[in-house]
Amino acid sequence: MEQLKSGMDSLFILLGAIMILAMHAGFAFLELGTVRQKNQVNALVKILVDFSVSTIAYFFIGYTIAYGTNFWSSADVLAQRNGYELVKFFFLLTFAAAIPAIISGGIAERAKFNPQLLATFLLVGLVYPLFEGMAWNPEHPFGFQPWVKALTGEEFHDFAGSVVVHAMGGWIALPAVLLLGARQGRYRKDGRMSAHPPSNVPFLALGAWILTVGWFGFNVMSAQTLEKMSGLVAMNSLMAMVGGTLAGWFFGKNDAGFSYNGPLAGLVAVCAGSDLMHPLGALVVGLVAGALFVIVFTLEQNRWKIDDVLGVWPLHGLCGVWGGIAAGIFGQKALGGMGGISLAAQLIGTSAGIAIALAGGVIVYGTVRALIGLRMDPEDEHAGADLSIHHVSATPDAEGSW
Repeated sequence: MEQLKSGMDSLFILLGAIMILAMHAGFAFLELGTVRQKNQVNALVKILVDFSVSTIAYFFIGYTIAYGTNFWSSADVLAQRNGYELVKFFFLLTFAAAIPAIISGGIAERAKFNPQLLATFLLVGLVYPLFEGMAWNPEHPFGFQPWVKALTGEEFHDFAGSVVVHAMGGWIALPAVLLLGARQGRYRKDGRMSAHPPSNVPFLALGAWILTVGWFGFNVMSAQTLEKMSGLVAMNSLMAMVGGTLAGWFFGKNDAGFSYNGPLAGLVAVCAGSDLMHPLGALVVGLVAGALFVIVFTLEQNRWKIDDVLGVWPLHGLCGVWGGIAAGIFGQKALGGMGGISLAAQLIGTSAGIAIALAGGVIVYGTVRALIGLRMDPEDEHAGADLSIHHVSATPDAEGSW
C-alpha cells in the first residue's frame, strides 16, 4: 500500500512538473508575440537555454541552498519511493526557472545573450533559493518562519509562489531593466515616445493560453502529494483568472495585450492564498490584480519612462506582492477563508522577498554589467537580436536555388 501511495504521489507531482515545463513555452510565445519581429527568434532561444542553465545551477547549487538536499547518492538510493525526491526536484526546478523567464520579458530586445545566461546561473543558483528556503523549508538554518510565527502568531504563507516566485522575479527584473536603459528610439529627446505594438497578437495570445492552462499545475500540484490536493485551489485559480481577464479587458479598453495579460495578473496574485480563500475572495483578488497591471504598466511606460517590454515588474512584481498581502486579507475566516493566517506575517514575508530580490538584482546585474557588459552594441540592437546573435530571422526568405 505504501508503494502504491508513493507511486501515486510521484506521478502527481511529475504531472505538475510537466505542466509547468509547458508553461515555459508560454513564456516564450508571450515574449515572441510582444517584441518586434527582428527579436522573435531570440525570445524562443533565450527561454529554452535559460531553462537549461537554470537546471544546472539548481541541481548543483540552488536546491542544496534551499533544502539542504543533494543528489550525490547512488541511483538505487535516489530511486527509492518511486523516485519521489527526484520528481520533487523537477517540480521545484520549474518554479526556479521561471525567474529568468520572467526577467527575460523585461530586458527583451537589447540585452546581450551570454551575460544574461551568467546572470541566470547566479540568480537561480544563489539568490532565488535563498528566499525559497526561508519561505518553504521548515528546517532552514535562518529560522525565518519560526521567527515570523513568534512575532505574529502565524508563519508567512505562500502556497504556490505569489511572492517566492513571481514577486521575486519581477523585483529582480526591475534593476536589470533600469541598468539596461530603454530601447533605442523608445523615448525621444523632444519628449515623444515611439510606440512598439505587439508584433504578433496570435502568438501573444497562444503564450497567454499556454501559461493559463499550465498554471493549474503550478497551483494545484503545489500540494506536492495526492492526499493534500484540493479542488478549492483549482476553483480559486479559475475565479482569479476570470477576474483578471475582465479587469484587463475593461481597464485596458478592449486592448488585446491587456486582455491576455489580465488572466496572468489574476493567477499571479492568487498563488499565495489559493488554498485558503473563498472563491469570491479569489475573484476580487483577480479583479484588483488585472486593474493593477493595466494602471501601473501604463504609468511605467508613459509617465515614468521605464522600458519594461512585457511589463514584468507590474505583472509579476506588483501583482505578486498584492497576492502575498491578499492572502492575509481574504484568507481570514471573517471573509470566508480557511483562517490560520496573519496579515502582519504576510507583510513581513512579502517585504523580505522584495528586499532580497532587489538586492540580488542590483548585485548580479550590476556586477555583470561592470565586468562584461549587459547591453548589445547599438548596431546589433538596431539590426535585431535574431540576426545579430542567432544569424537567422523568424521568417527567412525562401532559398532561390539549391
